[in-house]
Amino acid sequence: MSLDFLKSSETLGIDLRTLRKSRGITLVELSKRLGRSVGWLSQVERDISSPNINELRNLAKEFNVPLSIFFGKSKAKKKEIGRIVRKSTRRKIGGGEIGLIEELLSPDLTDDFEVLRSVFKPNAKLESFLTRPTQEVGYVVSGTLILWIGSDKFELAPGDSFRIRGEQFKWANPSSENAVVIWVIAPPIY
Repeated sequence: MSLDFLKSSETLGIDLRTLRKSRGITLVELSKRLGRSVGWLSQVERDISSPNINELRNLAKEFNVPLSIFFGKSKAKKKEIGRIVRKSTRRKIGGGEIGLIEELLSPDLTDDFEVLRSVFKPNAKLESFLTRPTQEVGYVVSGTLILWIGSDKFELAPGDSFRIRGEQFKWANPSSENAVVIWVIAPPIY
């Protein structure tokens, strides 16, 4: 199978290494989990080798990220790589199954944080609480977002912002229009 749609190999290895390190996993641990050699994994992280689609699926599963994080990026101009993200080159995250569409605004996953543009579709909601080992800050650009942090419920409107520090949370968009939130997460999880 051709992997022409795979994102630029100039950042794939860096992103994989960043995901691994942000989760405190060693090369040895990950290679054992994947059933691959440390050498192969090291080569993938240095962009010397390219994983096939099944290996990418396994990596996505190990990091608990959507497979789509590895795809769909348009080629950036050489001087913009790692610095500028054009609207047309944003990486889509996930498939929008629960009414949430996210795009990575950060150039890659090499920083101590990531910035996302999250679009919550009308009447979409996260049914179960989610807890992540992160600090997260969000800014509501448009629409209405209901956010539960622990047992507290908040109704957020354009201009409002919030912070979540490793606490359980869930969200809902109760309106008939999209809610758009700029979301900053540290360390990167996608």
